[in-house]
Amino acid sequence: MNAISKVRIPVAPSATTDFGIEGMTCASCVARVEKAIEAVPGVTSATVNLATERATVTFNEAVPMETVVQAIEMAGYEPRIETLQFGIEGMTCASCVNRVEKAIKAVPGVRDVSVNLATEKATVRAVVGTPASALEDAVRNAGYDVRRIAAEVTNDSHGDRRDREINRLRMSLAVSAVLTFPLFVLEMGSHLSASIHDWIMANVGMDNNLVIQFVLATLVLFGPGLRFFKKGVPNLLRWTPDMNSLVVLGTSSAWGYSVVATFFSGILPLGTANVYYEAAAVIVTLILLGRYLEARAKGKTSQAIKHLIGLQPKTAHVKRDGNFVEIQISDVILGDIVQIRPGAKIPVDGHVVDGESYVDESMITGEPVPVIKSAGADVVGGTINKSGAFTFEATKIGSDTLLAQIIKMVEAAQGAKLPIQALVDRVTSWFVPAVIAAATLTFAAWLLLGPSPALTFALINSVAVLIIACPCAMGLATPTSIMVGTGRAAELGILFRKGEALQTLRDADVIALDKTGTLTKGKPELTDFVVSEGFDRRDILRLVASLESQSEHPIADAIVAAAKREGFSLADVSEFQAAPGYGVSGQINGRTVIVGADRSMTKADVDVSTFSRQAAILGDEGKSPFYAAIDGKLAAIIAVSDPVKDTTPQVIAALHALGLKVAMVTGDNARTANAIAHQVGIDEVVAEVLPNGKVDAVKRLREGGRKVAFVGDGINDAPALSEADIGIAVGTGTDIAIESADVVLMSGDLTGVVTAISISKATIRNIRQNLFWAFAYNISLVPVAAGILYPINGTLLSPILAAGAMGLSSVFVLTNALRLRRFKTS
Repeated sequence: MNAISKVRIPVAPSATTDFGIEGMTCASCVARVEKAIEAVPGVTSATVNLATERATVTFNEAVPMETVVQAIEMAGYEPRIETLQFGIEGMTCASCVNRVEKAIKAVPGVRDVSVNLATEKATVRAVVGTPASALEDAVRNAGYDVRRIAAEVTNDSHGDRRDREINRLRMSLAVSAVLTFPLFVLEMGSHLSASIHDWIMANVGMDNNLVIQFVLATLVLFGPGLRFFKKGVPNLLRWTPDMNSLVVLGTSSAWGYSVVATFFSGILPLGTANVYYEAAAVIVTLILLGRYLEARAKGKTSQAIKHLIGLQPKTAHVKRDGNFVEIQISDVILGDIVQIRPGAKIPVDGHVVDGESYVDESMITGEPVPVIKSAGADVVGGTINKSGAFTFEATKIGSDTLLAQIIKMVEAAQGAKLPIQALVDRVTSWFVPAVIAAATLTFAAWLLLGPSPALTFALINSVAVLIIACPCAMGLATPTSIMVGTGRAAELGILFRKGEALQTLRDADVIALDKTGTLTKGKPELTDFVVSEGFDRRDILRLVASLESQSEHPIADAIVAAAKREGFSLADVSEFQAAPGYGVSGQINGRTVIVGADRSMTKADVDVSTFSRQAAILGDEGKSPFYAAIDGKLAAIIAVSDPVKDTTPQVIAALHALGLKVAMVTGDNARTANAIAHQVGIDEVVAEVLPNGKVDAVKRLREGGRKVAFVGDGINDAPALSEADIGIAVGTGTDIAIESADVVLMSGDLTGVVTAISISKATIRNIRQNLFWAFAYNISLVPVAAGILYPINGTLLSPILAAGAMGLSSVFVLTNALRLRRFKTS
């Protein structure tokens, strides 16, 4: 067992630790878990709460975390997992990412870890109770700085740290460049110009020239270049080399050889006492330039998060002691009455208590048209009031606000690893050792087989191999594109709750749309009410409306609204029952009333054949027919029409243009469903689906190996959203915590489906471009640096050019990812 894995729970006498436990269903489960934990040596007692699903464990000595976790698992239950975030400082390439992940995974209690080079964050899924200090120690032991990240909603400390790093790099680059320039002139000027060579020989002298070059190169390497040694040398000693290690090996080889040539030239073979001080210094300067440009580009990839953070104002006008005073937003409490003036930003979430105004919610929902807000309406923090004024009561503050949830969701998606990243992870785990091996082989091959002076050729080419290899580009290829893509999506009102959905959505074959509220407005209107012979229309409408007043279904609202428009007063209902997918029933003034679909009438032995012709006509018109029965006799056929959203036809056409099939899932009968499908251009229809049958509908659409994206409201459609390969929830602009969805459309506009798919395709295309560049760069240029072209045309790659190419490769990947910021909806 290594040092990291020997993590023990620090205890004092009778110290306690809480563990979350999943899978318990009864008191027997509680007893089983308690017995299993109490059997662990060092545990005094274990108290398990079924309601909270937590175990409070008391220890009398230090106990390894993993021992308790294993006891819970051996009992047949799963320890609850929590997500922790840490900022990791000092990572420079994909090898660093791999090393940090390995270190954190070795900590007992850790179930999964994802380290993102672009955001410099580690997202750790660990058993509840895992000491954060153990995770931090693991990262520090791996050679990196770490900090625990709390909820950063109203500040941008990560951005501040990024700015400080950029400033440090700018300063290091400036110092390095100032020192390198005269060094470059002293060495290369002599080769490029005879007059410069003569001047140096006459005024400086060869020996002094070499000493000056030594001093300048030493100042560069161990001044601005010291950052590479601080990280690279310890990693070499741990046998876990990284990008810094390659720079250290390359520059110190050139510098060390030059020192020997300067002060101990007698020990070198004749004709090989050459110096490469300028190569070592220029390599450091160029790599610092690359790091500086990379840091600036990295900062731009997180602009979407910065924009979201910047939406929240710093202060709020709150009513205190009868007067409105300006206070810091952190001092706002639930129930505060907040005053909003014309043009002001709304500080927190709440509902309007007085006044009226239009509010611009485009920064949250992506919808450009301002929304009217009056008493009772909900308002969202970060949105902008237009010309009116109003007051509202604060209902959500701090990390509970919609804006905070959006930021948290976007950050979670940005930290995800896509399946496409798996290849990169496999490659980067051995990439740097392979480069060192290639450099060693290059040195040996040139020393044994190369022309005279063989030692010089061996040194230059092996240094070029070390310097040109760039695992940074491979490590940045995927996460930077994800950051920019998900950030841009959030600006357009699309939230990827799970980063993996970026890739899976691109691969969807069928888009399955729930009809009510998704394809349609979700506000049905009563269009037909035809009674059977012997029944009075007014009497039946009153009975039906009275019964439907007990239901929450949108169709019920349509019938009740129609009855009220005709001036009916509703009767009392008893023994009310609702059967999802069938209908409702109850007793009104001693009469048994049933309202529902034809299947509910069949279930009640009521014959509906007398209305078969009317039902066919209504279905062909795209209306939803259903029936009413009084005391077992068919009383009426009723039809409602739910108008199709204005944007639905163009959305269907856009999905077809993307090469996708579109299916509609509905509880309507087949005739009605097919009429609506024909009206808007839908390819497949799954009709007469009961609410609990949508999962089976998704499975049916998946037949033939097709991948299905299901679009629903996220509440009634939760099982289908979970079953589908990708669940897309059409939100309302205020509810985004839809656990079953992979993607949430903030505005509720179906055009967001097209935008989500388009940005998914654009992001994956961008990632593929980055990966192609990163792999093609290394595969093609490492052999060139080794001198593979020399036997053919005499071409050799200077270490200086190698340093420039290496620095620019990462900048290319970042710049390409930033193109996603310009993504526009068609």
